[in-house]
Parts: sequence; structure tokens; C-alpha cells
Amino acid sequence: MLDLMTLVVVAFGALVGAVAAGAAGFAFAVVASAVWLHAVDPVRSAFLVVSLGTILHAGLVWKLRRAISWQRLAPFLAGGAVGVPIGVALLTVTDPAPLRRALGALLLAFGLYALAVRGLPRIAWGGRGADATIGLTGGMLGGVGGFAGVPTTIWTQLRGWPKEVARGVFQPFILASHVATLVLLGGLTLDARALVLAAAALPGLALGAWLGLRLYGRLDEARFRRLLAAFVVLSGLSLLF
Repeated sequence: MLDLMTLVVVAFGALVGAVAAGAAGFAFAVVASAVWLHAVDPVRSAFLVVSLGTILHAGLVWKLRRAISWQRLAPFLAGGAVGVPIGVALLTVTDPAPLRRALGALLLAFGLYALAVRGLPRIAWGGRGADATIGLTGGMLGGVGGFAGVPTTIWTQLRGWPKEVARGVFQPFILASHVATLVLLGGLTLDARALVLAAAALPGLALGAWLGLRLYGRLDEARFRRLLAAFVVLSGLSLLF
């Protein structure tokens, strides 16, 4: 039997996570699970991240569908299609903790650097091959721990793409990685308790996505980039601690 406080915590976690994803395009897993783990066990928290994250990003991708360039997105998806199975395989045979800590330190350093400087360096080399390599890396991290969007988000900023172009890449990439990871793992806990938790989270998920998209519409390019940098810092801290 679930108590009212647990349901409230789950709904609040969905709300704040969806606000983050609606405004920045990623970080739902980081923000929401940081709240959920105070009330539910890690297995059910993982179920909520993947299942609700898929619903959330599907809705956000649909809202932003006009910003998607399939030609630009294709190499990321191709790399991710290879990377996700590798990440899932690593998850099943290795301890992902050292990788997560190393990634956390890297993300924390990059996020703080991005917040401190006026503008990030621009990377123009590599073409579609470099984009596919970032997709491969993102897919692996998605399979290992659900962080598919972090390297892709950072890369779009280093490419210097405007916010609409950037979200037209990393938002659908996150969705595709979520779906692929869910299909490959297939062993997440699905019982009556998990379904009740997911149902309790849906209103907060919808409201948070709406609020996040409204916030996104008010952000200029500079504020959007600083928001992304702040969530990269938060992602790094969550992996370290």
C-alpha cells in the first residue's frame, strides 16, 4: 500500500524533472530521480525514468518537430544504434560505478567552464563522422546509465548551433535512446506498485512539460546556453554523489 506522501513526492519529482526537460531538452532523469530516490527504491525509480522519460520526450519531440532536420540528425542516430547495445552489454557485465564517477568529474568540469566563460569554442571539423561518434558515445552512456543526452547536448553547443537546431538534434536522440534501452533491457520492474507510481506522476509530468516549454520560449540564446551548462553541472554532481 502506497502512502500519500510517497505519491506526492513522485508527482513532484515528475513535475520538476519535466520542467527541466521542457526548458533545456534534457536532464529529466537527473532531476526527477534525485527526488524519487527519497521515496522509492532504485529499481522502481529506474522504471519511472525510462517509462515516463519516453512519454515526456515523445511529447516534446512532437511539439518541436518542425525544428528537426533528419539529415542533420541521421549520423547521431546511426552512432546511437551501435552505442546503445554496447552500453547495455557493459551494464550487464561490468560495474558501471567507476565510469559514472569519471563521467561525473568530466561533466562537472565542463559545466563549470561553460558557466565561467562568455562563449564556448567552436568546433567545425569532423563533419558527419564526428557527429556519428558523438552519437555512439551518447548511445553507450544511455545504455549504461540513461545519460544519452549529455554528450550530444554538449556537442551541439560546441558546434555553435542555435537553440532550435540543437534541440532538433538532442531531443529526438534522447527519445530514440530511451526506446532502444527499454527494448534491450526489458527487465524493469512492472507491477501494480510501479503502475500506481507512474499514474501518480502523469499530472506532474504534463504540467511540468507545459511550464518548461513556456520557459524555453522566453530564453534567448545566451540564457539557453547557460541553462544547459547548469544542468550539465547538475548531471556531473549526480554521477559523483
